[in-house]
Amino acid sequence: MTKKVVRINEATIRFAGDSGDGMQLTGTRFTEATAIVGNDLKTIPNYPSEIRAPLGTLAGVSAFQLMFGSQRVFTPGDLPDTLVAMNPAALKVHLKDLKKGGTILANANAFSPKNLKMASWEENPLLDGSLDGYTVYSIEMSKLVGKALEDSDLTSKGIERTKNMFALGVLFWMYNRPIEPTEEWLRKKFAKNPSIAEANIIAMKTGFNYGETTEIFTTSYAVEKAELPKGKYRNITGNVAVAYGLVSAAKKAGKELFLGSYPITPASEILHTLSSLRNHNVKTFQAEDEIAGIASAIGASYSGALACTTTSGPGMALKTEAIGLAIITELPLVIVNVQRGGPSTGMPTKMEQSDLLQAVHGRNSDAPIPVIAAQDPADCFECAFMAARIAMKYMTPVILLTDGYLGQGSGPWQIPDPKDLPEIEVNHPDSSLRGEDGYMPYSRDENEARPWAIPGTPGLEHRIGGLEKENITGMVSQDPENHQIMTDIRARKVQNITQEIPKSEVYGSDKGKVLVLGWGSTHGAIHVAVERAQAEGQAVSQLHLRWVSPFPADLKAICDNFDEILIPEVNSGQLALLMKAELARPIHQLNKVRGEPFRASEIVEKINEILG
Repeated sequence: MTKKVVRINEATIRFAGDSGDGMQLTGTRFTEATAIVGNDLKTIPNYPSEIRAPLGTLAGVSAFQLMFGSQRVFTPGDLPDTLVAMNPAALKVHLKDLKKGGTILANANAFSPKNLKMASWEENPLLDGSLDGYTVYSIEMSKLVGKALEDSDLTSKGIERTKNMFALGVLFWMYNRPIEPTEEWLRKKFAKNPSIAEANIIAMKTGFNYGETTEIFTTSYAVEKAELPKGKYRNITGNVAVAYGLVSAAKKAGKELFLGSYPITPASEILHTLSSLRNHNVKTFQAEDEIAGIASAIGASYSGALACTTTSGPGMALKTEAIGLAIITELPLVIVNVQRGGPSTGMPTKMEQSDLLQAVHGRNSDAPIPVIAAQDPADCFECAFMAARIAMKYMTPVILLTDGYLGQGSGPWQIPDPKDLPEIEVNHPDSSLRGEDGYMPYSRDENEARPWAIPGTPGLEHRIGGLEKENITGMVSQDPENHQIMTDIRARKVQNITQEIPKSEVYGSDKGKVLVLGWGSTHGAIHVAVERAQAEGQAVSQLHLRWVSPFPADLKAICDNFDEILIPEVNSGQLALLMKAELARPIHQLNKVRGEPFRASEIVEKINEILG
């Protein structure tokens, strides 16, 4: 039969199933094929917190969502157009999010009485008419791969595991994606087990051919290549982008990169990535705890390396005292916090933006620190590079905030030419800096940064540590007047970083009714919401902060040009609290802490509420 191809501008797909069904792998392979086609895209994984939740339960559902299009894509999509449900639990958890009239691709073999009961379905939804408002493709995936692989060397359990490749094949056909890249990847992945590779390839091709030949499918969809700036691209997660940004900064500074960290979700991939880059002059130390991780990084910084440590919210709490040590010793250090739901262990696999106040103010005494926040996965590279540059230029620790959505989500990254990255000048003093009275470790340059003397340099013996230092000489001092001087200097040094912050860019008019102000990973949802509001003729603009400490110098002047300020945050209002103090005016808040990013529609609704 002749099947029509419908051209669409964008599509959102969600893969869902048991954590053992390979949904993250399936989504990642679809993403890679989509990137090769040339679509713009954004992804977000959704892992269960339980490591081994019972099969078929609601708690064990794992999901992966991506949005791809022929135009710029800023979010992983609000609601999926297509839901792949590998079992009843996946359908139960995610059906509420599917667009009205959307498509369901279900593994009918998994909808057994036992699995239906575990997922709290009273009847089989594939048969009882409860899904009549959707386009439902109920396919016996397990049975079909079993038939296709009946001559395989795999066990029945091994054959069952290939059903995700069958589903992937069907999706490749539905959205006109190439299967060859995944076929090549499978052969490399299972080079030592070619029978496994071949079985998965057969399952994928069986799914593709099923879509091509069966009469239940009458339509496939085509999404044209996106018009992105010319260059070389790859799909990248935020965690990998952070790792590459740190390595690039170290190379530009002529430094060894040292990472001292303790594994923690969702930051561990940075440690994994850097540990594989030893040939790029990278040293990684997996410490026994968070305190040892940052303490080793401070020691590496003292010895002259570009040092960093990575963690999440609970780890930041443990590192707090050592961060104060890095502040008072004025040593360069990059601290990456991939935020997650809290407090305490909280929701380890869910995203949140709730560590902003911790980053800006979460230390004893007056201990200001620069804080930069990335806005999408690719931006994590530039922010990591910038954090390292600022740390070495101003001799200060710098906190880089990302979150689980940015760290584990992905998008296209235009690979920069190394020649285009700014040079990072680092000057270590030699013995010529020793004066008649000896070396002065707390003398200052024009940025109020102290010199970075390498231990063992003749004539530059000096003392640093956690006790307050005398201005200039670095001797231990408990003098009240000196403490005031040193506290003021440390604060001014951080404030001096405003000269590094470029003029703020407002999306839309530079004055109007509503300014939607955000930071971090809310950028995409805010941008789409503001686009929709502008399309309806509303005087709404967007300003997104990369630096949250110190604030850009022009921030207040921009805000004063708008009647109302709206701040959406995936927390209970932390930037809003800071902005109320900064602007001394009312702020509209839109807050949620559900472990998931905003949908653009939620922000649109709030904008409409403000405008009446």
